[in-house]
Amino acid sequence: MPAATTEFIIICCLLLFNGLLAMAEIAIVSARKARLQVMANQGNARARTVLEIAGQPTRFLSTIQVGITLIGIMAGAFGGARLADNASAWIARFEPLAIYADILGIALIVILITLASVVVGELIPKRIALHSPERIAIALTGPIGIFSRLVSPVANALAYVTDRVLRVFGIAAAEDAPVTEDEIRSLVRKGIDAGTFHHAEEDMVEGVLALDQLHVTALMTPRPKIVFLNLDDPDEINWRKIVASGHSHFPVYQSSRDQIVGMVSVKALWAHSAIGLPTTLKNLLVPPLVVPDTITGAALLEQFKKSGRRLALVTDEFGSVQGVVSLIDVLEAIVGDLPERGPQREQPSARKRDDGSWLIDATMTILDFKELLGLTVPLPHEEEADFQTLGGFVMTQFGRIPKAGDHFTWEGWRFEVMDMDRHRVDKVMVTPPAPESAEQAAIA
Repeated sequence: MPAATTEFIIICCLLLFNGLLAMAEIAIVSARKARLQVMANQGNARARTVLEIAGQPTRFLSTIQVGITLIGIMAGAFGGARLADNASAWIARFEPLAIYADILGIALIVILITLASVVVGELIPKRIALHSPERIAIALTGPIGIFSRLVSPVANALAYVTDRVLRVFGIAAAEDAPVTEDEIRSLVRKGIDAGTFHHAEEDMVEGVLALDQLHVTALMTPRPKIVFLNLDDPDEINWRKIVASGHSHFPVYQSSRDQIVGMVSVKALWAHSAIGLPTTLKNLLVPPLVVPDTITGAALLEQFKKSGRRLALVTDEFGSVQGVVSLIDVLEAIVGDLPERGPQREQPSARKRDDGSWLIDATMTILDFKELLGLTVPLPHEEEADFQTLGGFVMTQFGRIPKAGDHFTWEGWRFEVMDMDRHRVDKVMVTPPAPESAEQAAIA
């Protein structure tokens, strides 16, 4: 075999081996440890080996560097001298270049070897490794392991020297940086672009990440919208409140709404009634889960998990009830609004008439009623009374069950019962104060 051909084959082999080392270096450094760990847990021994190699970066990089250095030395030893001679002889055929044939021949071979070294020995292998780092790393574990054992004395010595030099400069061994929320968001967005995730999943991930910054006050049902039950009231009154509200859990107080004695659920009420047990409110009470109004959504979720409860009372620093929050509220912060179970309750309607008066469903909550009419002052007995709806307010004002046509006036506002549903107020006509009355009230 001609010497030039032998040199060419040796140089090609050196370039391929250089490419193999470069590919292994990028693949092992770029491989995702989480994916390798999953494969290792499934019994993939090579994935476990890759994790072990990646766990000793100094020793691994020393091995790669020893290999690349040896290749450089061997390539320099061969140097392509025979190839350069052949190139010079070919260039000498061109009479104008004959005088420079030796220099041009060497330059041509150096350029070609450098180009091949960069493209074949570095760029292409590294691009391949970046495309599938885990698969490439596992495939090259065997060859790299054999080479590592062959050069281990030199690699270990280099690793030792490297560690000592780094310690002189106060650089400790690198530890894996914790994954940040921004990195998680970036990965999810990449997954959406690749079709791995859906936008709904991105919203859920965003909800989970935001849960630790979300305070319970943003999740809870505020106090004005809570339906409280009074332990001192007859059970029949409390049963009517339960039926009218449509809720499933109720805080029960005694003396004051800040003196909560327990919680009662419709499920417990139904269960006791179904098997013939006494269904007094006192027999159904369970201790409430109480959380401060400073707690975050993530901490609240942990409280629900530990206690096994699905509902909690939210109190301020003075122990005053601020609201109530459920496990469903936390879940909706993550996945969005969920449909209610059972038949959907229609929202109470309100229709403004041509004369400026309002015909309003009596089931409208006091909070919604005041917001509708722009009322900022409290209604009579609003704080201490047990009404949560417009109908309850009207019945409290009369002190009895009214009949259609009954009316009263408060602060210039006229409230007239338009329709009754047996013993329940169904429709109320609310007429605003006349402009003159409003001006007089403002002057007064």
